[in-house]
Amino acid sequence: MRRRTRHPKERRINRRFIPNLVTVLNMFWGFVAIGLMIHERYVAAGWLILLAGFMDAIDGKLARLIGIPSKFGTEFDSLADTVSFCLAPSILVYKLYVTGLPPLAALVISFIPLMMGTIRLAKFNLIETPQPYYVGLTTPMNALLLFGFMMFNMRTLGTPGDPRLALVLVLVLGFLMNSPVRFAKLPLLSFHQGRQNTRRLIFFASLLIFLAVGQSLVIFPLLFIYTTWSILDWLLHPNRLDELMDVPTFHREEP
Repeated sequence: MRRRTRHPKERRINRRFIPNLVTVLNMFWGFVAIGLMIHERYVAAGWLILLAGFMDAIDGKLARLIGIPSKFGTEFDSLADTVSFCLAPSILVYKLYVTGLPPLAALVISFIPLMMGTIRLAKFNLIETPQPYYVGLTTPMNALLLFGFMMFNMRTLGTPGDPRLALVLVLVLGFLMNSPVRFAKLPLLSFHQGRQNTRRLIFFASLLIFLAVGQSLVIFPLLFIYTTWSILDWLLHPNRLDELMDVPTFHREEP
């Protein structure tokens, strides 16, 4: 009996679910992290947000790697990010850092990561021309900085950290998410995309090794250095990242 040959389009349809499944995992880990925070397991929630950030970093790259990027994937990714990187940090702030404030002030401050993050995601989806950099701090970076701040203090001091410093961080990061500051993107998952991408890929891999060794002690310091360096670099060389527009392998990134 002759075996039925699958049409190429059928294989394409099946493969299309792979990056979307990664996006679902991003949203799922964010949802579980929220549940853990309800039960006051904040450090465990922080690790799940880090895992969600990893899922977010690879879903779009995975779609391009297997040749099936889609508008649906971009929109779906933004909705998943709303759960993991907008709602989850708002709950973190509400549970840990606004105790003692008037109820209305506590709600407004806790709402900042959710509001500013959602605005950023909506603005990102309106961009028609791909750019080789992020305009404004990304929502995953915002969430990881807030959770990293908590985890760093829990590891070193045994407390979530000074609420005053945390609230300043919330306000600054909320502004940065919708600021004109340019932030370098993660490298493409390939050593055939030019020397600059290869150097960035090696540097990123080194950071992952450093993170695996230092764990919660290095998450916040590393991300704080990256954010501060990006701000200073943009202030001193506001058009430097425009040079990457000439790279033919550039693709639209997820938010």
